[in-house]
Amino acid sequence: MRSLALLLGIFLTTIPLLPTQFSQAVTTSVPEPSNAPLQLDLLKDPKGSVITANTVSQRKLSIPSLWLAKENSENQQILDNWIAYPATNTEPARVDLVVNQQVWTTLDYLERYDFVNRFGTVARNYGYNVRVFDYQKERLATYTCNFITTPTSCSIKINTKIK
Repeated sequence: MRSLALLLGIFLTTIPLLPTQFSQAVTTSVPEPSNAPLQLDLLKDPKGSVITANTVSQRKLSIPSLWLAKENSENQQILDNWIAYPATNTEPARVDLVVNQQVWTTLDYLERYDFVNRFGTVARNYGYNVRVFDYQKERLATYTCNFITTPTSCSIKINTKIK
C-alpha cells in the first residue's frame, strides 16, 4: 500500500517530468548535468558564496533552503549534507547532495526518484540544478533544468547500476 501511495504521490507531483528513458524525446532542451567534480573539502571549509547544510546566516535565509525539505523527508537519514554553488559565467547554479550510501542502497527506484524529485523541486524554485553523490564521489542521480524556457523544462536521471 505504501508503494502505491508513493507512486501516486510521485505521479501527481511530477507530471512535467518523465522517467529518464522517456525524457529525452520530451525534454530535448534540458542541458546535460554539470561535469564539475564534487568538492567534499568544501563541507569543512566553505569558500566564497558556497552554502552547505552547516552554513547558517544570522541575518537572512540561506539560499537554497533545503532544511525544511530534509525535515519533511520520510527518511531523514539519507541526506548527510549538501554543497550549493552559485551560478558562474560557465555553469548554472547547482546543489550537490551528499547521501548516506547505506541508506541509498536500501531504496528502490521509486523511492530514489521521489527523493531526487523532492529536493530537485525545492532547488529548482531557487534556480538550482541538483546532483546526488555518495562519499566516494559517485554520481547517483541528477535533476537538471533549463531555466531559460517557460515553463521550465527539467529532467531526472538516476544511475541504476548497483554496486
